[in-house]
Amino acid sequence: MRVGLYPGTFDPITLGHMDIIRRACRMVDRLVIGIAINRDKGPLFSLDERVAMVEAECAPIMQTTGVEIVAHPFENLLIHCAQDVKANVIIRGLRAVSDFEYEFQMVGMNRAMNDDIETVFLMADANHQAIASRLVKEIARLGGDVSPFVPGPVIDPLLRKFASPKAFAAAT
Repeated sequence: MRVGLYPGTFDPITLGHMDIIRRACRMVDRLVIGIAINRDKGPLFSLDERVAMVEAECAPIMQTTGVEIVAHPFENLLIHCAQDVKANVIIRGLRAVSDFEYEFQMVGMNRAMNDDIETVFLMADANHQAIASRLVKEIARLGGDVSPFVPGPVIDPLLRKFASPKAFAAAT
């Protein structure tokens, strides 16, 4: 069985993430969406909220493709998460050359720890290259239209995060 691991914080999940997930399903029988628990980043959405968003957005893809898609929170090294879920391949999306530089270093370190797990890079679709969760949150915080960047069901929860003064203060 070909098992892929697509890691990220998914805070929130974007149309760019969804594009990579759809395309990754062509390469694997099971796709694990590794939702990073990164306390240092101080995510806008709780882990439970991020898992729920990923599961909701991936359900139709799972039905269409027949690929099992599982949301899997993790807080350990990426390579250890890959081993835990028995992934053969780590899938990473690239938007720009700057992404590649960081990812290239990460691949080298991961291969030094376990050279049985390959990493595959998928270039972001041209329509999604500029999308980054960090920028989406900034647009939402400043009252801009996020609909071109996130799935429809993510819009209201995202905007609600910035509706309260407490959330606004936490995001600035």
